[in-house]
Formats: sequence, C-alpha cells, structure tokens
Amino acid sequence: MPEQGFLAFPDDFIWGVASSAYQIEGAADEDGRGLSIWDTFCHKPGAVYKGHTGDVAADHYHRFAEDVDLIASLGMHAYRFSIAWPRILPEGRGSINQKGIDFYNRLVDVLLERDIIPMPTLYHWDLPQALQDTGGWKKRDTAKHFADYAQVMVEALGDRVTRWITHNEPFVVAVLGHFTGEHAPGIQDPFATFHTAYHVLLSHGLAVEAMRAAAPQPLQIGITLDYNPIHPASEREEDLAAARRFDGVRNRLYFEPVFLGRFPEDMIRLFGALAPEVRPDDLAMMNTPIEFLGVNYYTRMVVRHDSSTPLIEAVEIQPQGREYSMMWEIYPEGLHEMLMRIWRDYQPPAIYITENGIPVPDDLDHDGKVRDYRRIRYLRDHLIQAHRAIQSGVPLKGYLHWSILDNFEWALGYRMRFGLVYVDFETLERTVKMSGHWFAQVVRRNGLAPAERAPFLPE
Repeated sequence: MPEQGFLAFPDDFIWGVASSAYQIEGAADEDGRGLSIWDTFCHKPGAVYKGHTGDVAADHYHRFAEDVDLIASLGMHAYRFSIAWPRILPEGRGSINQKGIDFYNRLVDVLLERDIIPMPTLYHWDLPQALQDTGGWKKRDTAKHFADYAQVMVEALGDRVTRWITHNEPFVVAVLGHFTGEHAPGIQDPFATFHTAYHVLLSHGLAVEAMRAAAPQPLQIGITLDYNPIHPASEREEDLAAARRFDGVRNRLYFEPVFLGRFPEDMIRLFGALAPEVRPDDLAMMNTPIEFLGVNYYTRMVVRHDSSTPLIEAVEIQPQGREYSMMWEIYPEGLHEMLMRIWRDYQPPAIYITENGIPVPDDLDHDGKVRDYRRIRYLRDHLIQAHRAIQSGVPLKGYLHWSILDNFEWALGYRMRFGLVYVDFETLERTVKMSGHWFAQVVRRNGLAPAERAPFLPE
C-alpha cells in the first residue's frame, strides 16, 4: 500500500533515459563512418566553445556495453538513442556500411538482453556531409534519401525494434542550423530556413510510409517535436500579438502539419515569398498517422513586441526574479501547460516526454560523489507536473530524462553537463550522480513518495 501523499504513475508507464549519436559515440573516423555536418562544423574556428568536437565525446561507440549496464543498474525501462546516418550510409545514399549496421545490432541486442526497450531516433541533426554538399535539407531530394535510410534501418533492426522516432526537433534543424547559424551547417538564410522545415517534415511522412512497408512486424512510429510555451511580457495588445507570432514560428509551424495536415495560415502570410510552395500531397504525407508524439520540454519563452526584429517583430526576454539554469529559466509549470495544450489542440494517440533535463556545473566532490541537488529538484518539480497532466487525462505514456551521460552539447561543447552519469572527459570514467540514484528510486517505486518531494533531499 503506497504511503499517504504518494504520487503513483500508471502501471505501464515507461521510464527511461536519452542520448544522441554525435553527442556521445565518438569514433568519428572509425569503421567506415562518413563525415557529418557536425564533423565539418566543429572544425571551423570559433564555431564551438573552445574548439570542442565530438571526435571522441564519451566514447560510447567502444563503451556501449558498460553504458547499457549503467542504464540497467538504474532500473530504466527504455533507452532512446539516435542512429548516425553517416555510419550507415557514408555518402547519405547508395552503398551501405555494414560495420555501421553491426554496431547498432550489437547495441540493440545488449539492450534487449537487459530487458531495456530500444527507442532509436533516425535523425538527431548529423546529416551526412555528402548530402549537404548537394544542397542538404534545402533540397527536396534529401527527404527521399532520408526515407531510403529509414527503410534500411527497419530492414536491419525491425525484427527486434518496434518503437521508432523519425526526427528530433525539426525547429532546431531549421532555425539554429539555417537561420541563426549557431548549429551545423552554420547557414544564415531565411529562404533555406523555411525550405528546411518543409523538407524535414516531408521526410518524416515519407519515412513513416517506407518503414511500414519494410517492417516485418507492426511498428510504433513517432516524431519528437520540441515545445516552448510562449508567454507575452505584458497584457498590452502588441505583446499579445508578438507572442502569437512567436508561438507560430516556434510551435504551430511544426505541430500543425504533422497533426492537422496544414501550415498555419498566419505563418504563410507572414513569410510571404520566403515560404516554399505548399503541395496538397505533401501535406497529406506530413500528416501520415503515427502511433505517438515525442515531445521535448526544457523551459518557456517570454516575449515582447520589437519592431526592429525581422518578420516576427518579437524578442525573447528573461523575466527578473526567476531561477535559471546555465541555459534557461527553470519553469516546471510549463511542462503541464505544454502537455495540456498539445492534448487539447492535436490529440496525439500517445505522448512520451523524450527529453527533459537541466545543465548545472557538476563536479566530483572530495569523496568521489556528484551532489547535483539542483538537478534533483528540477526532476522532482517536472515529474510532479507530468503527474498532474496524467491526472487531467493526458495520455502520457513515458518519461525519458535527458540525458544518461554528460556529453558534447553542440555549439556549447563540454561546458554543459546534463547527465545522470558524470563523465570525466580526460579519463572517460563514469560516475553515477546523486540525481541518478534519486531517479532510480523514483523508477523503482513508479512514483514520487512524500520524502522525494521534500525541498531538501537526503543523500
């Protein structure tokens, strides 16, 4: 009998952890792997913090069995990882690299031996450089190449892997990669931004169709979209309108094609000549039915009107008097708000939180422990909000923490630590943080006991 005040999650709730290939694998030039846009981007002077690269990262490619043992020791039900497209098809298309297939076969087999559900993501931002050289996501052909790659992976793993995610965060691919240029491929071109968003969403639908045709058994296929609740800086009409525009660019532009088969009309008007031609058949493909939505949540965004900002005439601000991580405002209530709005507006058949986490400046104490109490508080507060959403009828089926390991955090290099497991990037030694032990206890109990919800947590 659970103690009074215990927040129990559904019996079939899936708890897990997440990672991505370029952020942890390393082995960048081994076993036939081709170049990705991130290999190229990282070696541009000034592109990444202190010139860090993913050449070695956490060396998961060689240490995957050790890492799966860690995941199993924490009692996780599932592991979301990504497959490196250039490991499988070094040129992005054509000849298959069997050694790349072999690696993911080994990883899947080890996961299944430990009763951990594999949840691979097919694209977590590491486009083969060879495809970028011919136009990348700006070109429609890349969507077809992605579907072919998806088919290859289902043919290789689909006898054992049933849960698949096509893309991770198309918004980031389009905007950070092609508008601000702070992510690979480092392009700053509004025309490329919107064509990239269009072709990534099209490739999702094409991939779902190809995967189902190739599958030896029924699959559960989804896409992971990131979401920020957008709040106006004030109740002034101009700030309310700015928040609506910002929400369109940040959220609705990606959710509506996937779930409603349309692009937001206000966004098409806003972008004008920058918007790609929208073909009805393409919209139907983007709207191909899926079994679940993966959604990533980290924070909200507060915006105000700013007429000097191109197109959206809105700018993000940081509210005073709030708590911040090394990257964002900490706003747990936004997770509940996000889930409620997604369920109300889009009615996905099932939802998984595929990423949620916090970067804090962790380090080993004198006794070898990592006392990351801020991460524990962050986890606790966000899980309470997830439980609220379930109680309100949202079909939330799982929570996967970002991330299992400290890793290469893209343009921010190794400065940001998100892991439940501390990685010494000199020795590559792993140490489970206090948050990892705490989260394992939540998973074991399948819920939050009153003591776990207390403001101060014992060691």
